[in-house]
Amino acid sequence: MLRKTCHFSGRVQGVGFRYTVKNIALQYDVQGYVRNLPDGRVELVMEGPDDQLDGLLHDVRDRMQTYIQTVDQQTLPATGEFGHFYIKH
Repeated sequence: MLRKTCHFSGRVQGVGFRYTVKNIALQYDVQGYVRNLPDGRVELVMEGPDDQLDGLLHDVRDRMQTYIQTVDQQTLPATGEFGHFYIKH
């Protein structure tokens, strides 16, 4: 089990990005959250099996590619702190 933290920059706020990520995440065996950051980026924190995390990230990039300029990501061991996937406000 791994934990990936991804920061998306570009035109990622005000375009349904978080709701799209949540709907995609529900198709995968992942837990975590997605939220807007004050600097205009969107943060995705997710935990699960590596192939599930990669699949979710691939689908997000595929669906939202016109809005994404860059994606910074960090991979660490999972903490197990999440019970489900949600939009964090």
